[in-house]
Amino acid sequence: MKRRTMLGVLGGTILGIAASPSLMAYAHEDSRAQASASYDALQKYFYVPDGSHLYHEQYPVATGDNPYSYEWPFSQAHIATLDLANIPGSTGSSYLSALQDRWLGQERYWNTTGSTGLPGYDSYARPPYGNGGDKFYDDNEWVGLACIQRYLMNGDTVALERAKQIFALVVSGWDTDASHPAPGGVFWTQAPWSHDRNTVSNMPGAELGLRLYQLTRNNYYFEWAQKMYNWTNTYLLAPNGLYWDHIDLAGNIEKTQWSYNQGVPVGVNVLFYQVTGDATYLQRAQNIANAALDYYVATNKIYQQPAFFNSIFFKNLLLLQSVDHDTRYVKAMQSYADQVWQTSRDATTGLFHFGNSSSTQMIEQAAMTQIYAVLSWSPSQYRILY
Repeated sequence: MKRRTMLGVLGGTILGIAASPSLMAYAHEDSRAQASASYDALQKYFYVPDGSHLYHEQYPVATGDNPYSYEWPFSQAHIATLDLANIPGSTGSSYLSALQDRWLGQERYWNTTGSTGLPGYDSYARPPYGNGGDKFYDDNEWVGLACIQRYLMNGDTVALERAKQIFALVVSGWDTDASHPAPGGVFWTQAPWSHDRNTVSNMPGAELGLRLYQLTRNNYYFEWAQKMYNWTNTYLLAPNGLYWDHIDLAGNIEKTQWSYNQGVPVGVNVLFYQVTGDATYLQRAQNIANAALDYYVATNKIYQQPAFFNSIFFKNLLLLQSVDHDTRYVKAMQSYADQVWQTSRDATTGLFHFGNSSSTQMIEQAAMTQIYAVLSWSPSQYRILY
């Protein structure tokens, strides 16, 4: 392994990224309008105007629905707003007040206690808005990565400190029982009904750790990221070069291959390449990206994946593009976005409908908003993605 160095511009500095019209070459000009329209529908049909700063889970609201969405969907609405706020120029600036509103809503899920003794985000809103719920490590990791993006966008030190708290929570979820099959790995949740260790609880944890290492140079973050990365590669990397979902305490592997579980390892390898200078990591990122494009995009299986998995998948491919400048990634993302706009969107409401459902899940609307927002960015901005 080469000595850890800092490639690029992330050595603890803020990424002040200028909007360069010449770098907008690969995205369609109407992505910005599509992002705004998708967000407007998100706010119109899901946002709850009761002072909670929260959202409904789906539209139309069904009998028996909770008053508000779970934390995982909310986090994706939060990230959609974050992505909108990073659109170059006055368009992005117009979402800054909404972004602050999302931060207030996000804190409705924050719980200063937990089964490992550390704070984090519960799966449901805390009193007086709800009764909280079990902590999911992946849910927390998405917020941690959003906090890093927020810090890189505007230097928000509160967001950076929250990312550090979330990483500590993730580390506390590491399986320390050496008698388990595939010992190690971060559990999916603190809930007693699940003892799975997942690609999605480990690779985003590694990604968060590497981002924190880039910003702090604290080896603690690098070493834990390496442990999470190595564990996932040892137990959940499939022969086809893609990743399985999880392994349980009986040693059974759930072999479904979700798109987001391929995207995040791409991003993790990009970050390892940036902090080590070892081109092996870049080659691994490209190998996973190529395998995923063949598996999902070339076969149209990408349309069978949830939109909220695809948003994460594509954004990590764009992080790779920021390093290797391969425009296949943004072109695949744009093609997906165009097809969904044409075939899965109700033009009268602006809502997206997938499959045979007559309802729209808030997380689906948020995911598509993310996709159109990021397609409105300059490619020079892709380096802050995950």
